[in-house]
Amino acid sequence: MTTPAARGVIYVHSSPRALCPHVEWAAGRALGRAVNFDWSDQPVLPGTQRTEFYWEGTQGMGAALSSALRGWEHLRYEVTEDATPGYDGGRWMHTPDLGIFYAQLDTVGNIVVPEDRIRAAMDTAQGSGQQMAENLRLALGQAWDDELDVFRYASDHSPVVWLHKVG
Repeated sequence: MTTPAARGVIYVHSSPRALCPHVEWAAGRALGRAVNFDWSDQPVLPGTQRTEFYWEGTQGMGAALSSALRGWEHLRYEVTEDATPGYDGGRWMHTPDLGIFYAQLDTVGNIVVPEDRIRAAMDTAQGSGQQMAENLRLALGQAWDDELDVFRYASDHSPVVWLHKVG
């Protein structure tokens, strides 16, 4: 039986310049081939670089890539793996202050919070609406999103298109 093909994206939101070749080496080692990233300046944090890299590999490669990048103190990154038939997708986010966060993704990229996680959030909230909201924010990785958002959209060259008025 063959392992299904997977694909996703590595987003390095900020890396010190001296670390960039090591990040490429680590990602290439996880992918089993040499890679070259197209680095650009990260305007939010002078002296750092940012990049996006689309990858293809075997199922579970997102976890392998995230693990390969983990451990560098000043690195901010995300790794995504798209869902495929019969397999959930995943999203790994890392910041120096918060460490790593993993979330399961559905076929359109939404975070899926498993039933057991929701039950645990309800149990620890003990009827407090405010505590329940905090528990769900944690389950969704809100703290990681809050810290990474400024790095995600800091460049005029970012491929993101903002819609200011819809309808």
